[in-house]
Amino acid sequence: GFTSSFSLFAMGRTAAVNIMIGFSMMVVIVSGGLNLSVGSIGVCVAMGGGWLMQAAGFPWVFAVIGALALGASIGALNGIMIVRTGLHSFIITLATMSIFFGVMIFLTQAGSFRELSPDYVKFGRMKLGGVVSPLLLVTILVGVVLSIFFRFTALGRQLLAAGANPDAAELSGIRVDRMIILCHALSGVLAGIAGLMLVSRTGAAIPSMAGQLGQDWLLPAFLGPVLGGTLLTGGRASVLGTLL
Repeated sequence: GFTSSFSLFAMGRTAAVNIMIGFSMMVVIVSGGLNLSVGSIGVCVAMGGGWLMQAAGFPWVFAVIGALALGASIGALNGIMIVRTGLHSFIITLATMSIFFGVMIFLTQAGSFRELSPDYVKFGRMKLGGVVSPLLLVTILVGVVLSIFFRFTALGRQLLAAGANPDAAELSGIRVDRMIILCHALSGVLAGIAGLMLVSRTGAAIPSMAGQLGQDWLLPAFLGPVLGGTLLTGGRASVLGTLL
């Protein structure tokens, strides 16, 4: 029964979230850095989206946009602190992993948001052709966009150059500090997408959805990019490898 419609749907729906988590780490690794707070950011975005839908009464589309803006802001905050302090991203994101999660627990009082938009929840449980989850299609679409970004855009090439050799990139006129902030902001958005996909799949925004401090996401976050061919030293991104 491995290739049954139920099995393929279940695996695709689970893989969609894990691949997105891998993408969120990949865009930071290409700069030569790390983001240990991907799980915390993902949960914060998920809880923010749940609050916007349940407490604020926003339509799910606007709630998703607002939540992703929160993810970009939190990620950019990581980048700004890395640039301003000069500390390695490992140290900064190890600290912010606890800080972001703690602030989220304080603000939500560790409560869950379960009264979400029915259309939003339906999207996560939908079966296209009785086999494919739309969440997997979202992940593949994001992968295509990232491939185009790194291969064919000046900004994407600058980000890779900044990761490969920061000194040479700086001499070439690339603002390496800005690239670091950009990659962390992008990581926040991708981690947020993973969190929102998980909320749509389960039908609830729960503080423990990524484990304590978001640590359950760290293994897939590293395994996907590293085994897929993304260099830990920076300068090379393998979107297809991460997806596979």
